[in-house]
Amino acid sequence: MCQKLDLPRSSFYAWRARVDVTTVSAARRKALGDKIKLIFTDRHKVYGARLITAEFNAAGHACSVGLVASTMRELDLVAIQPRAWKRTTTQGNCDHEIFGLIGRNFSPDTGLPGELLDGDITYLRTGRGWLYLATVIDLATRMVVGWQLADIPIRLRRLVLAPVRTPLIIDALNMARTHGRVAPEAIFHSDRGIQCTSDDFQDYCKEIGFVQSMGRTGCAGITP
Repeated sequence: MCQKLDLPRSSFYAWRARVDVTTVSAARRKALGDKIKLIFTDRHKVYGARLITAEFNAAGHACSVGLVASTMRELDLVAIQPRAWKRTTTQGNCDHEIFGLIGRNFSPDTGLPGELLDGDITYLRTGRGWLYLATVIDLATRMVVGWQLADIPIRLRRLVLAPVRTPLIIDALNMARTHGRVAPEAIFHSDRGIQCTSDDFQDYCKEIGFVQSMGRTGCAGITP
């Protein structure tokens, strides 16, 4: 083999002598990997290379982020990113009881498009802050028939006389109506959040002929 590779015979014997010998750097890397696995497990698998490195340095064990990151890659350790959470549903007060009219059947077998609608407000985390997204879904077709986006759950609508604050979900429903996606006397289902129990929204539903249906707080039904 040495002849074919044009190598001195001594290189083979030197390699054979090193086979079962652990170098200092390899031993240090193995010890580092064991400590990384221990911290990674103790921190519920949410610590990445930077946080683990900071913990090492705080304990007096100097090491770099690059060394910890490469060791984690060798060990197939990938940190779990906790999902950002923001509350979007606040219990609202209603002067009369509004019942759930669809029985939590969000995939109805009967019904025409535009007759059964489901609405909710969710949130999106962006580099410029939180954005709120109101959506209206047609349960018969599973289509998003109306939506609206804003940086606050209630939009400021400027009229000739004075600005009026309106629930974001009203703008989403107006989009669905403008596009002809809503049947007369449609049932609109939502949770019991403050937007859908507000006087403005109830007056809006009466004005356009919507029948309100509500589930539990924070349980509007489905999301797109």
